[in-house]
Amino acid sequence: MRKSVLAVLAAALVASLTQAGVSVAAAPGTLSWGACPEGVAAPGLECSTLDVPLDYRAPGGRTIDVAVSRLGSTNKDKRRGVLLTNTGGPGGAGLTFPTVLRQLGLPQEVLDSYDVIGFDPRGVGRSTPVTCDRDAEQGFSNIPPYARNAADVANRAKEAAVIAKQCGSSESASVLPHITTANTARDMDRIREALGESKVSYFGISYGTYLGSVYTTLFPRRSDRFLIDSATGPGGWDAEFSRMFGQGVEDRFPDFAKFAAARPEYGLGRTPEQVTAKYFELAGRLDATPRPDGVDGKLFRQLTFSQLYYDSALPALAEIWRVLDTGSPLPESPAVPPDLGNQQDSQLHVICNDSDWPEAAGTYQRNVAVDRIRHPMFGAAAANITPCAFWPSEPVEPPVKITDHGPSNVLIVQNLRDPATPLAGARKLRQAFGDRARMVTADQGGHLAYLFKDNRCANDIATKFLVTGERPRHDFACGAEPA
Repeated sequence: MRKSVLAVLAAALVASLTQAGVSVAAAPGTLSWGACPEGVAAPGLECSTLDVPLDYRAPGGRTIDVAVSRLGSTNKDKRRGVLLTNTGGPGGAGLTFPTVLRQLGLPQEVLDSYDVIGFDPRGVGRSTPVTCDRDAEQGFSNIPPYARNAADVANRAKEAAVIAKQCGSSESASVLPHITTANTARDMDRIREALGESKVSYFGISYGTYLGSVYTTLFPRRSDRFLIDSATGPGGWDAEFSRMFGQGVEDRFPDFAKFAAARPEYGLGRTPEQVTAKYFELAGRLDATPRPDGVDGKLFRQLTFSQLYYDSALPALAEIWRVLDTGSPLPESPAVPPDLGNQQDSQLHVICNDSDWPEAAGTYQRNVAVDRIRHPMFGAAAANITPCAFWPSEPVEPPVKITDHGPSNVLIVQNLRDPATPLAGARKLRQAFGDRARMVTADQGGHLAYLFKDNRCANDIATKFLVTGERPRHDFACGAEPA
């Protein structure tokens, strides 16, 4: 039963996009388009591969593959150029993302304006992949569990060290140091070159906001219109960002508390304050006495965090709370969870290589003690230790510093109450970009804004920017009213 619960959590924590294949090889530096394989094929979508240097410091050395897809504009009169896309993660496969965006309602005027380009970043999916050879018992998430005390951190440190060692001794260990955001940005520029474009536009979500920020910092004059949605902040997923999940849960939780309080059938409380008290009651009860199916306070907190991402998940979260509160059995999930191995492993490669994480367990024990008080709902998970503390490779270069050097061509869209990429991080990124960027905030909760929420104000501003390049003259706040 415990494995089934972990499977449910895995499916909930990671929004799965099909890890697609590529059927057409290409000569180095070129893209030879052909049909996409079964499971990827969609009207208008083409696939190819591109050879790129493993190490850009030695561009004539070993190469790796990057899988690329294209949903071409069918309107030659309105076509402006190409729109590179990224699904976030890091570790998210992107070959199917152009068709996913079309299904989500990417406006026709945007589809007319661009060839929409997807790709599996280096290390991911059908690009040259990485692995840490994890087994099913080694966690369903790279977000560490809630630590109740220093001993929990010490125990987690042992598990994290094993995973890091496996990453460093796996069959993909030779490419490990080079799976970085900066190198993925350089791969994007190789894609631009192979497409024959002098500039590229970009739409990235979640971690993809950092990738886009790094690209337009490294290649400002090759950047056209950059739309970044739900920003990690100027440092990407570093130790500081990881701790921000504690803030994100507290920003977002009032939306769930209001939802549950308005529905007494769940029995979680008749006021938001009572629902909030129920969270701590359930967490404490499950800490003291885990259920026979293996659900304890750690799993309860992680499940709550994962289900706060989207409004559509709030009813399921309320029902799970009701079941846990009454002692009823959790329903078996009929869905087969996606295989998250490569996604989790490539994510670790990126976040551990991008920045220099603290290595002493005592640092995390102190941070956990602080954040358990500062952000009592989830801070002691967000500050807990990860495999990055034991990573077998030091960063090959300093992190890219996001600055205001370059054209004013960036638009940030951000929900006010995002549990995964909190508003505080978006504000820091906005500040780092200076006059290069404008930020549009939407008075709504959950992760992702453009196309993922029915806020006409925010959606219209983002669409107008992609089609015309126009942005608000100043940062702009959209209200809560949906379309």
